[in-house]
Amino acid sequence: MMTGHVYIATSLDGFIARSDGSLDWLMKYPTDDGANYGFDDFMDSVDGLIMGRGTYEVVLGFGGEWPYKKPVVVLSSSLSQEDVDQTLEGKVRIVQATPKEIVQILSDEGWKRAYIDGGKLIQSFLQEGLIQDMTLTRIPILIGEGIPLFGPLDHDIDLEHIKTESFPSGFVMSKYEVRSGN
Repeated sequence: MMTGHVYIATSLDGFIARSDGSLDWLMKYPTDDGANYGFDDFMDSVDGLIMGRGTYEVVLGFGGEWPYKKPVVVLSSSLSQEDVDQTLEGKVRIVQATPKEIVQILSDEGWKRAYIDGGKLIQSFLQEGLIQDMTLTRIPILIGEGIPLFGPLDHDIDLEHIKTESFPSGFVMSKYEVRSGN
């Protein structure tokens, strides 16, 4: 069965984006310093991405070339495949499915590991026990309010700390495994 994996940045106060979806606070940090914080290795380890509609629209708003070489599945109840720009044909697929349904669909297609991206989507995959591990990078900024990475839970989710690394940029990256039985 395919496993879900999270690799995401948050402000120090736990937000993944401003309330309007903006990532301006994150984009002000240089990406040309040669440090990609293991992201390339992480991307090499997955078969593709599953993201929510909101995250998909934020990525589209970046403009320029589509940033992903791996296939992207967008879970959405409001978009259809006809909404995907022709330049993204074969790169982006819109699917209306629950987390468990998409895991089964992609497992049947041969996917082993998927990058799960987007706050609400990560929350729903966690609730369903479909996340194996999470790499969280805390950015040294407080933005006060926004879209939280985590939300209300109907049960505790136990995590095992694997490692934490700090970088000269002030970024602090921690990896956690989700304990089975959640």
